[in-house]
Amino acid sequence: MIPLVDLKRLSPEVKRSIGSRINKVIGDSDFILGKEVVLFEKEFANYVGTKYCIGVNSGTDAIKLGLKALGISNGDEVIVPATTFFASASPVIMVGANPVFVDIDPDTALINPNKIEQAITKKTKAIMIVHLYGNSNNLEDIIKIAKKHKLYIVEDACQAHGSKYRNKTLGSFGDFAAFSFYPGKNLGAYGDAGAITTSNANLAEILFLLRNHGAVAGEKYIHKIFGFNSRMDSIQAAVLRIKLNRLNRDNKIRSSKATLYKKLLSDLNIKIILPAPSITPNYHLFVIKTSYRNELLAYLRTKKIFCGIHYPTPLHLEKALNKFDYKEGDFPYAEKHARECLSLPIFPEITNSEIKFICSQIKNFFKEMED
Repeated sequence: MIPLVDLKRLSPEVKRSIGSRINKVIGDSDFILGKEVVLFEKEFANYVGTKYCIGVNSGTDAIKLGLKALGISNGDEVIVPATTFFASASPVIMVGANPVFVDIDPDTALINPNKIEQAITKKTKAIMIVHLYGNSNNLEDIIKIAKKHKLYIVEDACQAHGSKYRNKTLGSFGDFAAFSFYPGKNLGAYGDAGAITTSNANLAEILFLLRNHGAVAGEKYIHKIFGFNSRMDSIQAAVLRIKLNRLNRDNKIRSSKATLYKKLLSDLNIKIILPAPSITPNYHLFVIKTSYRNELLAYLRTKKIFCGIHYPTPLHLEKALNKFDYKEGDFPYAEKHARECLSLPIFPEITNSEIKFICSQIKNFFKEMED
């Protein structure tokens, strides 16, 4: 069996290091916003290239708190790509604002910069750039639009740990960036965790308060503002600190696996979602597109190859978002992408022989389709 992601293959050496670090946290009874969190925040900010990192409990809350800290609230609008995970849009609603969806570029599956300006209104406060699959737009184009209309830039970097645009790490371009450390991410915790990165001192000060009931660090029962319980656990920070040291190495391995996929699939009539030349992706996902997606998915399952669909329903057609009155046909490229996209197994420990087997079975499928 070849899973989409196999977290069990983490090396024994890393498992031992993580176990030792967790045992120390337990021994110190330093569970919430402890020393490990402080150290991870410093190390991750340095890695991303920002002045501040605020550890929180999830990528979802990272976006929510960031929007809250920017003052985005009731009746405001935030531009969001139609193709992304639900948690890119739900925090917008959580703070009382409305997501305004924009169609994607069919080649990248990312928000189409050429369609952003027509979605801007007097209520627009921010543009959310989602670095889907670990890829990125031409950020300079979107930054120009944001400056022209005096809008905030929000980076949803939840899939982009270590990815770069023009050799600068993603998560350092926006007013703030949100990261998720869900276990399956390139930098994954042993549970839910997230972080916000920013170089804005005033924003960071608000975020440190918001994540902890509005309380000042080290001063119990003094609440300067109304906040939330969105704190990072020390155990998760301990896990992340060890894995952060391996992130660049693991991303390079993912890149080599992606290169093998591209070579072996190059002669097939399928589309591979590729980064622009200015992007150094982390290959969080390796995505292909075919009009025979559902049939291919089913065929590969019979060979015990388990792929994923990211994502089967574009956001404007999600039932939970019906109140925004979008309809089928509003964003044709996002809808077509949802029908055709397929994520192939990729993770640092997948073997070249497994990738060769996957590609051989994909070729067999298309050969059978022709016969």
